Amino acid sequence: MSAEFELRCPISPDLGYIRGLVRLHGRHHGLSGERLDDLVTAVNEAVTNVLDHGGRAGLVTARAHEQGVSVEVLDIGGRLTSEHLRAARVDPAGASGFGLWIIQHLCDQVTLEQTGLGSLLRLHYHTRPAPATPPNRRTTHKPERRHATP
Repeated sequence: MSAEFELRCPISPDLGYIRGLVRLHGRHHGLSGERLDDLVTAVNEAVTNVLDHGGRAGLVTARAHEQGVSVEVLDIGGRLTSEHLRAARVDPAGASGFGLWIIQHLCDQVTLEQTGLGSLLRLHYHTRPAPATPPNRRTTHKPERRHATP
């Protein structure tokens, strides 16, 4: 018998605590190695964006599903838009602004929804990468290949 559980964690400046919970949840649901590290990094970037650019409060919710793990990052500020996702670029001269670009390159799918509670960013990870995924997806995928939908 398997007990299903969902991780729910309020966003706080204690990023180490949030990373630890997400790592435990991802590992428990079949992610390991680079896939697990990518999940933790993407969630860290999303939470950092909430703290630095959003409403500074929200909720991280992680759930397992047949294909892998999905993590929702709710920003009560509601400022994140699909245009932000589309415009995400790496500016080598900039000191910040890499978060959304990193998130879209590390996740199998990224979606965004504006809700009555704020901006809801969903990060999707498959337990195993899709067969068509090139071995070095970080350098071979372009942002356009990620699924950022409003």
